Amino acid sequence: MAGISVDPKLLLQAGAHFGHKTSRWHPAMRPYIHGKRANTHIIDLTKTAPMLEDALRAIEKTVAAGKPVLLVSTKQQAVDAVQAVAEETGMPYVVNRWLGGMLTNSNTMNSRIKHLKQLESRMSSGELEAKYSKLEVQRYQEEIDQMNHMYGGVKDLSGKPGMVFVVDILNDDIAVKEAHKLGIKVAGLVDTNGDPRTIDYPIPSNDDALKAIELVLDYVKQAIEAGKSQQKAPKSEDK
Repeated sequence: MAGISVDPKLLLQAGAHFGHKTSRWHPAMRPYIHGKRANTHIIDLTKTAPMLEDALRAIEKTVAAGKPVLLVSTKQQAVDAVQAVAEETGMPYVVNRWLGGMLTNSNTMNSRIKHLKQLESRMSSGELEAKYSKLEVQRYQEEIDQMNHMYGGVKDLSGKPGMVFVVDILNDDIAVKEAHKLGIKVAGLVDTNGDPRTIDYPIPSNDDALKAIELVLDYVKQAIEAGKSQQKAPKSEDK
């Protein structure tokens, strides 16, 4: 598995090197800080590139093994980009709100998703329309829409994901904690105010700039597609 090569120049052009103000930093990020400019820490992209490559190799390996990568970001500026990559690659995602227990409380999650799928099936078959008034059908549709808003990105996730990718480890710290509780590896962007020790594959980078987020997500997309191309076709049963 050769892996994907990351170009530090592209990271620079996307603004991935701009950290937070020097007053808002985590000491554990010291090894990944090149210096400061106008009271703003500058991330060392020569460190970022190989660490991103490590994360991409892990993602590729996970997908190649037939396991999904859960993409997570409830940070507003990253929502559309994360959802787009997830839908284009067929990966599960959470972009609206991380509900406590999404990973750790499988019984409740499975129950809610089962209910959602049943409602969708009854709606598409015409059963609800034949049985209830227009107002009642409208209310069922509203319930379906609301549940899809919360669970739509994970309703086809069977069991635990093989890995979790998070855009902002502070914004979605509950997702990180739940993943670790279940022994699921986590990769994600870590700005200068974050603690890289809290995840398995930290990627030192600005986690606010949309261009930087989109660039990293494009690399993630490439890794997922590379992994999918290596998946073994299921063996046909002997007749």
